[in-house]
Amino acid sequence: MDTPNPFLKKNPAHLAAIRQIKAWTQERFSLGEPDVVSVVELACTLPGCPPVDTVVTFWTAPETRHHFRIFKAALDVVEEDLPPYWMKDRLIIDEIMGCPCC
Repeated sequence: MDTPNPFLKKNPAHLAAIRQIKAWTQERFSLGEPDVVSVVELACTLPGCPPVDTVVTFWTAPETRHHFRIFKAALDVVEEDLPPYWMKDRLIIDEIMGCPCC
């Protein structure tokens, strides 16, 4: 039996925003069907941290993970908030170095 996840937002507008951000990411970075895109909204209570941000992660190969943050709630994200295509290689996260932000 599935237990409902209390952290999962079931608001249709929120889910539509997440789907739209995924679609923009796929289009912006010329991703194909097999490329995985993950979009999550996170809350932060640390000083100096935005209260809510949207984190986008995508893989272009099994070992190549790209990552960026938008310091807005998913519902407030617009297409222009995504990094430009030419930054694609700069968004790669080195698994050895890690990422101090997540």
